[in-house]
Amino acid sequence: MRADEKARAALEAQWEKRLRIATSAADYEKDDMNHSRYEPTAYRVLSRLAESGYIGKDDILVDYGCGKGRVSFFLHYALGLRTVGVEYNEELVRAAEENLSSYAGRAQEKDKISFVCANAEEYEPGDATCFYFFNPFSLRLLQAVVQRILAAYYADPRPMRLFFYYALDPYLSYLMTGDMLQFEGEIGCGDLFDGGDAREKILVFRIG
Repeated sequence: MRADEKARAALEAQWEKRLRIATSAADYEKDDMNHSRYEPTAYRVLSRLAESGYIGKDDILVDYGCGKGRVSFFLHYALGLRTVGVEYNEELVRAAEENLSSYAGRAQEKDKISFVCANAEEYEPGDATCFYFFNPFSLRLLQAVVQRILAAYYADPRPMRLFFYYALDPYLSYLMTGDMLQFEGEIGCGDLFDGGDAREKILVFRIG
């Protein structure tokens, strides 16, 4: 294991212990035509997001393809915001709920964290203001999800932001060529890893 990988593994373990959760990848899960396997975002990346100024304690965040809930737990711990994890895999939702039971960060505010077992394209965003994606599903599903988010905006206009970590080419083509979302900026994460991967960033889009 390289030095960078060892440091990352040590940091991951430290955060898991501090928050008293277990959010590593699920060995039993497999890709299908429309859904990617759960892969948790590195804590270093989530720290960069929390420090970016694009998101704050008054926001309500939806994490699509939340898996075992790492994004929800970390951003709630770091910022105190309300979070909703949306996941179609029942086993992963059960794991997220187990993590919620043991979660030790801001434990007195656990009611701000919830998980929903649902297909993302059918989930109603409600009063959410921020949305997080780490390539959780196919472009077809992403398009359907964005339409749901836009409908929520038109029903109750307010500032909304969408965050796309490590966006793949189909996502990029859709996001950059459409006129529904406005590109607001990016949160660079390339310096957090060896290899100089240009995709190591969070793209930020806004509505309103």
